[in-house]
Amino acid sequence: MSGEFQNLTGLRLAQAALTTTVVILYETPVNTRTYIKDIMVANHSGASGSTGTVSIYIVSAGGAASNDNELIGTYPVLKQGYLHWSGLQITNPGDTIQAVSDGTELTITISGAEAV
Repeated sequence: MSGEFQNLTGLRLAQAALTTTVVILYETPVNTRTYIKDIMVANHSGASGSTGTVSIYIVSAGGAASNDNELIGTYPVLKQGYLHWSGLQITNPGDTIQAVSDGTELTITISGAEAV
């Protein structure tokens, strides 16, 4: 990859229900950089539900989720509430976005762009 990126394609990078196992939600493709712009985590447990926690990691290629690469760490999302993160994180080829919850009441949507 040399020079400036010429083509940006905005897209939903991932959307999933979270569980108690760390999962890879997105992997940056070969010859691409990914711009992470927006993350929404919703608690769909309803009025009689409970607070859930989420941890989100940006992991370098070949690495594992840990405190060293945590973007959001064990953040509580109230019942019927949401977490909205907005900013800019850039990943390189092979890097992954991973997440885990303490239950099954949270869903996540990640938006951004791929540059080739």
